[in-house]
Amino acid sequence: MSQTTVRELLERVRQGDSAAAEELVRTYEPEVRRAIRVRMTDARMRRLVDSIDICQSVLAGFFVRTAAGQYDIQTPEELLKLLVTMARNRVIDWARRTQADRRDGRRDVSLDDGGADQVAAKESGPGSVLVNRELIELVRNRLKPDELAVMQQRADGLGWSEIGQSLGEQPNSVRMRLTRALDRVAAELGLEQSHG
Repeated sequence: MSQTTVRELLERVRQGDSAAAEELVRTYEPEVRRAIRVRMTDARMRRLVDSIDICQSVLAGFFVRTAAGQYDIQTPEELLKLLVTMARNRVIDWARRTQADRRDGRRDVSLDDGGADQVAAKESGPGSVLVNRELIELVRNRLKPDELAVMQQRADGLGWSEIGQSLGEQPNSVRMRLTRALDRVAAELGLEQSHG
């Protein structure tokens, strides 16, 4: 995938184009799942969660944050690196939780109760999750007005410098405020936390 194609696809994703999201998933999902499977070394964790569940969670978080304009990805390599890093972090989160809870596998609950699953089609694979307008709308509804305004400016294609200048703030301050807001909302919706 060329640099132009990645930027174009991400712009289309920001605009809510599900075909663009599906194309990105088709291209990157196999590598993301491979990265997850390689890191799922704990047998207890493998009993609790499947690589496809973690992959869906990674992709849900990625698409929500992309729609919000959080990322400035220029190349296919940057995109792959970001997705693999997100996958690695999600597996680490699961492993920590598995160890901390010292779960008894006989008492485990289904993953079907998570916030992202309420929006994603349960019968489908990771490719169907996202740039789902309902999921983006859930995120938008949980943002504060000033956070939503920054998200909208990013979706409109404004850079961090332009947004910072319009708000009289440093670009990094604005970017971090949106990142923290998206972290908060993702946690509320269960997009970036272990379920269970």
